[in-house]
This record gives sequence, structure tokens and C-alpha cells, in this order.
Amino acid sequence: MNGWRFAFTRRWAGYLAITILFAAVSSGLGTWQLARRAEARAEISRVDTNYDARPVPVAEALDDLDAFDDSQKWLPVELNGTYLTDEQMLVRNRPLNMSPGFEVLTPILMEDGSVFIVDRGWLPTGQEQDAPDDVPAPPEGQVTVVARLKAAEPSLPGRSARGNQVATINLTDIAGRLDLPVYTGAYGLLASEDPAVAATPVLSTRPERDEGPHLSYAFQWFVFALLAFVGLGWAVREEYRSANADDPEERERAAERARRKAARPLSDADAEDALLERRL
Repeated sequence: MNGWRFAFTRRWAGYLAITILFAAVSSGLGTWQLARRAEARAEISRVDTNYDARPVPVAEALDDLDAFDDSQKWLPVELNGTYLTDEQMLVRNRPLNMSPGFEVLTPILMEDGSVFIVDRGWLPTGQEQDAPDDVPAPPEGQVTVVARLKAAEPSLPGRSARGNQVATINLTDIAGRLDLPVYTGAYGLLASEDPAVAATPVLSTRPERDEGPHLSYAFQWFVFALLAFVGLGWAVREEYRSANADDPEERERAAERARRKAARPLSDADAEDALLERRL
């Protein structure tokens, strides 16, 4: 046991503490990656369940103006009413395929007097950069719209907009602009309009079924946590051999290791190294 006395010093206690801390952080990051994967899989499940579902009346899906549940994301709802074209808004800073642009929000006034916000799609920035060159007009008069639900967005500190532009799709703020009974729990991404118009903004597309590399990242972090202890064990072993080099038993074990190494057949790399050494 005296040969292991060095392992109980303050120095090695510090090494152990650092190893435990590193392993804990690595394990935490691995667990975080697993949680990210679970979120991605839940989103894939929502898309698979809701995206191609039969549209339901919006009042049936959302029984109150501020109602919305995450399980309803992408669910198609049917809206019947008239677009409030004069109240149309543009959402700033909305890139698509790395191109800057805007999203077009058009309120629809429904037969019961409530208003639902429809995201009619994306437009690129125009020559002046502060707005699109042209915003296609929505259908006039009575229209039937199918839109897929999405949750309202929060306000972003430091982000502002003027005129008919908004920084985010914060439905509470938008409701204040309109001074009408607006659905504030969710808005909808346009899927179809009847009657249709010839020109529309770029419609949103179906999300890809991709859970990302989170599982492999989690595995790597857990391996790092394990390797921390493997490395500590290797360092302890090497110091033990160094501290006990004069011990007869340790000298015998070292000699045995040297004999086994010498008896091993040379690998191609070892043979090449030996040839190079002889030439030098």
C-alpha cells in the first residue's frame, strides 16, 4: 500500500476533482443533446400527425381567442371571411434560403366578428431594402382560407418597426394595433385560398423530417466523460511505475513488459521506423 501513497496527496485529490468536474459537465452536455433530440422528434411527430390532417373550423380548434396548445402546431384550420387589406402588415428580418425578406400578415375578419392573422408567405427585400418592391394583393370579398396553426411569437427586446411593419408576430401587440377581437394564441401559415389569386408571396413548405445530429453528439459527450476517468487511471498507473521503479517486484514487471514487447511481431509502421533509424 505504501507504493500508492502518492495517490492520496492533495495534488492527486485536485486531479480527481478536475476529472469529476469535467465528467459532470460532459454528461450534462450529453443529457442536453438527448433533450434536444427529444424536442426534434416531438416536432417531427407533430408534422406527421397534423400537417396533412383534414382542416377543421378555427372556432372548433381554438375555443377561445387566446387558446393554443403545442400539440396543435401545423394543424390546418378553415377560415371564412374577408381580408382586411388595409390592415396588412410586414414582418421584418425574415430570411429564406439565406436571402433577406419579409413575411406578409393579412388579418381576416370572420363572420362572427373575430379576426385571425394569416401569414400569406414571404417576399424578398426590394430595391430600397426597407420593403418589398411589390406586395401581391389578397382576394377581395368573401374568401375561404386554409391555414396551418403556429404559436404567437414573443417580443424581442431592442427590436422595433414603424408604419405597417412589425418586428415579430406578437399577436397581442398586433391586436392592439387593430382594436378588434383578435386570436392571440396562434396565427396561421397560408395553405390555400378560395378564390385564388394569380400572384402570391412564397408559401411556406413542409418541414423536413430531420432530428439532427443530437444523438451522435450525446454519445460523444458521454464518451468524453468516460475517457476522463480512463485518462486519470492511466496517469495514476504511470506515476505508480515511476515512484516504484526501484521496487524489485516492479522491476520484474517492467522487465516482463519489455520482453513481451520485444516478442511481438513488428507492425509495418514499426518496421519502416526501424529501417529509417538504421539508415540514419
